[in-house]
Amino acid sequence: MNLKIKNFSKINGSVKAPSSKSYSHRAVILASLSEGKSKLFDVLYSEDVLSSIRACEALGARIDKKKEIILKGDKSQTVDYLEVYGTGGRLHNKSQDMIDLANSGTTLRIMTSVAALSDNEVIFTGDDSLKTRPMGALIDALEALGVKIESLGDNNKAPLKIYPGYEGGETDILGSISSQFISSILISAPLSKKGVKLEVYPEFVSKPYVDMTISILEKFGIDVGEENYQFHENCKKEHTECLGVKFNVKPQKYIASDYIVEGDFSSASYLLAATAIAGGYIKIENLFNDSKQGDKFILDILEKMGADVTVFDDYVSLRSDGNLKGIDVNLANAPDLLLTVAVLGAVAEGKTTISGVSHGRLKETDRIDTTCRELEKLGCRLDEFEDGMTIYGQTIGDGIVESHNDHRLAMAFSLLGLKHDVEVENGECFDVSFPNFIELMKEIGIEMELK
Repeated sequence: MNLKIKNFSKINGSVKAPSSKSYSHRAVILASLSEGKSKLFDVLYSEDVLSSIRACEALGARIDKKKEIILKGDKSQTVDYLEVYGTGGRLHNKSQDMIDLANSGTTLRIMTSVAALSDNEVIFTGDDSLKTRPMGALIDALEALGVKIESLGDNNKAPLKIYPGYEGGETDILGSISSQFISSILISAPLSKKGVKLEVYPEFVSKPYVDMTISILEKFGIDVGEENYQFHENCKKEHTECLGVKFNVKPQKYIASDYIVEGDFSSASYLLAATAIAGGYIKIENLFNDSKQGDKFILDILEKMGADVTVFDDYVSLRSDGNLKGIDVNLANAPDLLLTVAVLGAVAEGKTTISGVSHGRLKETDRIDTTCRELEKLGCRLDEFEDGMTIYGQTIGDGIVESHNDHRLAMAFSLLGLKHDVEVENGECFDVSFPNFIELMKEIGIEMELK
């Protein structure tokens, strides 16, 4: 189906940010590894997170949707939550078949390490897109920890067969490929026999995602030692090719916890960008000033482009006159913003240069290539390079683009409909991360349609 903006008025509204997909994945998996019962509030029930739920259930966790009545002053309110009875780290694969993870790269990457804790074999597979995701760096790092993984296609990609046995010890991994590989090892490490010492070699991209992992590990009782070092003695820069990190995770037990999933800055970026492009005012609740999400960077980006952004403890507001200007921005630590910023650059005055996102080529699609090709379909002038692109703003026109079944491309490119007649083919894939995208857009004055 094609996704497009049908009509809109000047934007004005207040909405609650969708829950974080990254935190939802991690909360479900950590609760499933814990001893006892956890209650998880505000979980995002997207297609990707449902894949994590199915995988954890297959490995022994009991997961149910529940309701609870709570009192607020003299009023009562019914709250939905996810009740998780964890395994205490004693995993057993109950599935007689391969466990299908659909399109969820996060589930595949994190659960590949976790599955090695099972007392029997586990096979993960997924859709055609998931089967293209390179897994070799994680497989190699886990092999040093006594984990045996077989790629059934003999190409270091899914389907993957994970054998029981997780000794632990010392290993290393490049930090330039995927932060999820690092999170995967950190999440599984406490339940290994010896614990894990993990060295991440420069360049360490997307480190805020690993910081998120460590913050939620602490909520479930896990302590992670972390030591930074400079690869070159005279280099004092942070988050560059010269920064290395050593993690030390001793054997520990996960402790069940009640956990509230915070709002998602990546999903909120589409609502904020829509307001910045069309002009108007928006208030988004459930976005926290102290959040460790790397995609919080969208607030700085929009401000530099000309929007008026105000950050409060638990919400964000943005006001815009619709006149944006191009900027230079490095997205090494926030690669999921690539498509949003590219679209903002396409409608802004002047040129926008995006750099630092070579790892964006390893996402649902090669996001640098697909972004450039789809913008070119609309007449956009641009220059593509290995780790980004330069976009010459206000050179696009009307047209139809293809989502490539990438949820972020579908949502970001649909925003071009605020300035031009643009449709996104196979646009329904936004369900992967933002199931109520159309509903929340309507709440702020933008009517969308799938046809």
